[in-house]
Amino acid sequence: MNPAVELKNVSKQFGNLKAVNDVSFDVASGEVVAFLGPNGAGKTTTISLMLGLRRPDSGTARIFSQDPQDPTARERVGVMLQDSDVPSTLRVSEALALIAGYYPKPLSVAKALEMADLTAKASNICSSLSGGQKKRLCFALSVIGNPDVLFLDEPTAALDVESRRGFWQQVSQFAEQGKTIILTTHYLEEADALAERIVVINQGSIVAQGSPAQIKARVGGKIIRFKIATPNVLTNLAAVSRQHQVGDTTELYTLEPEKVLREIFARNLEISDLEVRGGGLEEAFVALTAAKPIIGGQA
Repeated sequence: MNPAVELKNVSKQFGNLKAVNDVSFDVASGEVVAFLGPNGAGKTTTISLMLGLRRPDSGTARIFSQDPQDPTARERVGVMLQDSDVPSTLRVSEALALIAGYYPKPLSVAKALEMADLTAKASNICSSLSGGQKKRLCFALSVIGNPDVLFLDEPTAALDVESRRGFWQQVSQFAEQGKTIILTTHYLEEADALAERIVVINQGSIVAQGSPAQIKARVGGKIIRFKIATPNVLTNLAAVSRQHQVGDTTELYTLEPEKVLREIFARNLEISDLEVRGGGLEEAFVALTAAKPIIGGQA
């Protein structure tokens, strides 16, 4: 079966900056992929190449084996961009009905409202919605066409925790229908919860890809977490590569947890709620994007 989205040896340069450097990867039909990278890594440019919003300088981009600018390809695509806006003078239901008219087999307006938790706001003028409600409307607008592939660019920015988790549930249900989803997000917990595969880009090149578990396994360190009344005494601990403090809770990242714990205990420090666990996606992401990229590298 042909992939839903495919990039082959794609490069894009702006002046002296090579924003995307010989990138190749594909997304299978029905797959949920998180596309991650720090600011300026090339995420947005790569997504724009997939969507046909920009043309590559070299290489090819395809959606269902078609040019992404082909109208028959575009009618199978839904997009929720980070800076999406909504029609200010239309009612919510009117905006959805308008966009639905551009697609051959759209969802019903009622279904899109339900997915975005906006049924109660159907008759409201779009400009009267709160920031979080406008974000949910953008999601409804992206799915109203019943697309086969859905691009979500920072979809839960401006949403509260409860709304974010409700959004995750709706995306998961959409994926269960066999839809292809490509997600970019700065919330690594979101990528971990939703994605079957994570692709990490840094400085225009893919530096790793694999399941969330495989990405996390790339970093063999441990996190030591505990509470301490006087965190200022935790100085010059050997083998600690990173230290994070939130209130009275301290997190230490290390490749040698036993050595760090021996030193803490040798100092007779009073700690509580001690926990040692493997490094998560955040630690793996920091390690991967801090390193020099491997051109075309994969996990």
